[in-house]
Amino acid sequence: MAPLVALVTGTVLARLAGLLGVGALDGWHPALRVGLALMFVVTGVAHFAPAYRRDMIAMVPPALPRPDLLVTLTGVLELVGAVGLLVPATARWAAGGLALLMLAMFPANVSAVRRGLTLAGRPATPLGPRTAEQILFVGAATAIWFGA
Repeated sequence: MAPLVALVTGTVLARLAGLLGVGALDGWHPALRVGLALMFVVTGVAHFAPAYRRDMIAMVPPALPRPDLLVTLTGVLELVGAVGLLVPATARWAAGGLALLMLAMFPANVSAVRRGLTLAGRPATPLGPRTAEQILFVGAATAIWFGA
């Protein structure tokens, strides 16, 4: 839920800043980049936060090697991608890479639900709502990729 809140709140606040005269945020496209960047800061930091890291490592499908390294790598990619979204020259490429990363990581969410895992003590988000969120997140990145 926190990633969704970060995406929506970040986008709306950035758009309001644009309407109040911040030229770099004048439009939905730059505001969406800010919202998506904020979302990836939230999710990227979670890869390293003690309350989440152990559970994220457990979410990695058992067939994959070195789940600890995969969680570290994906966390770093999310944080680097968040920065890339904020730089107009790299935003398109960052969005495309992050969309692919989200698709690659989605099986971990499926695995967590199927195995009844928790994240910070709460059950993993059921697959229906999690899939809907994923479609929204990938859609936001795709909108940036195509310059919507």
